[in-house]
Amino acid sequence: MCTVSFIARRRGYLLAMNRDEKRTRPAGLPPRLRVHDGHAVLGPTEPGGGSWITVNDTGVAFALINWYSVPAPASSGPVSRGEVVNAVSGEIGSAAAAEKLAVLPLKKINPFRLIGVFPGEKKMVEWRWDLIELVRRDHAWSAQQFISSGLDEPMAQRVRSETFHRAQRQSSAGTLAWLRRLHRSHTPACGPFSTCMHRADAATVSYTEVAITASKAEMRHRNAPPCELSVPASINTLEINGGMV
Repeated sequence: MCTVSFIARRRGYLLAMNRDEKRTRPAGLPPRLRVHDGHAVLGPTEPGGGSWITVNDTGVAFALINWYSVPAPASSGPVSRGEVVNAVSGEIGSAAAAEKLAVLPLKKINPFRLIGVFPGEKKMVEWRWDLIELVRRDHAWSAQQFISSGLDEPMAQRVRSETFHRAQRQSSAGTLAWLRRLHRSHTPACGPFSTCMHRADAATVSYTEVAITASKAEMRHRNAPPCELSVPASINTLEINGGMV
């Protein structure tokens, strides 16, 4: 259960993610800096070490959402989906990321959709794993949204997509303030299908945003529903290595 929004800019981009989880799930840890494959990487983590969103020092970001439309779980000894993001987090191109994904023990990983943002290629790439095949889909460098829900995924996608498209008609569309308002929205009503999601057993538990310019990557994060805050508390910054690739 998550909502990921992407906004293209002339020099850089914005990426925001609402993480929706069961209320009984342990809280994630705030973003920390680490090195992977020779690149500095920022991202929040699970207590066990997996991550759901990262950005590296070339401006490349990855975000992972569960794919609930594929109900079957991995057969035995499942590997956390958070390890998928960790595996590719230091990559700077879509081809190299695909190579890393190809050697993962996918048969032990539950269905997922991985979104990669590659500013050097001016491209977004989505990899979909359904326990049988890993399929790559290339997306245009333009505003779009990726949505998952464990309750009624088609309904959540329809309702949140309508909210997203209506919001794009606003004069402030594409700004950081606009993106934050979108991710704390309860339109059309506070509940299981609103972008900031609330239901008895689950809710939006954290908000993470990435803002990329030609020289800097900023990640802001807060372990709280976005409707409870105006600006995320923790801010982490990476210098882009030699400008965007």
